[in-house]
Amino acid sequence: MQLLEGKTGLIIGIANERSYAWHIAKSLREQGAKCAFSHLPGDRNEHRVRRSLKEMGIAEPWMRPLDAGKDEELDAFFAAYENDHDRLDFIVHSIAFADRDLLQVGKFITTPRAQYLSAIDISAYTLLAMAQRGRAQMARGGGGSIISMSYYGAEKVVPGYNVMGVAKAALECTNRYLASELGPDKIRVNCISGGYLRTLASSAVGGTDTMPDVVAAKAPLRRNVEGADVGKTAVYLLSDLASGVTGETIYVDCGISILGG
Repeated sequence: MQLLEGKTGLIIGIANERSYAWHIAKSLREQGAKCAFSHLPGDRNEHRVRRSLKEMGIAEPWMRPLDAGKDEELDAFFAAYENDHDRLDFIVHSIAFADRDLLQVGKFITTPRAQYLSAIDISAYTLLAMAQRGRAQMARGGGGSIISMSYYGAEKVVPGYNVMGVAKAALECTNRYLASELGPDKIRVNCISGGYLRTLASSAVGGTDTMPDVVAAKAPLRRNVEGADVGKTAVYLLSDLASGVTGETIYVDCGISILGG
């Protein structure tokens, strides 16, 4: 029996086939899960996500546009999902945003108030907003599991990560508070801190060009993380194998985060 057979849920945040969310969706489907998807508004974004899902073997996905920074769009998105699906067993939150001009070495001090708040809104508050809207349907089904994506820059200074590091720290704290409040509903909430992976998002961070070489040379596993590593950890967290795990941030980075220098 597949680990996620009979489970249905949402994948929020696929940009293309290099996204962590794409690798998570691929691993979930390989273990029997049924996945529904969001895409950023706009024909170009829709086409990009459809193309990436087609590479995964999904010709006709359930997919809707979503600007997670707008409450009315979140309301409509979750209402449409509930109308079309009897169950919501999991939510994968894999979205973040910060102005790329601010993600450069030495630029954190220049961060304006509006951009600081915007980064926290999209990267962290949206996890709370999605949990709010998914809670009732999850609870009716006997519980569920929510995961989000973080990075080591939430805990330590990674040059160039800047305001995104602040936002990811807020995300990890939001994860813990949600786990505490949703536990009585048998809803588990966990965070994966994935290692550096070349994606559309990570390519916006200045000073990361040499990171793959450094990680491969210094990480205990002597290699860079792969999307499949995170995908398999997501399977674990969303399956009954992790039935006693909630409120945690789990590092999947080939061990680079344990080193002191």
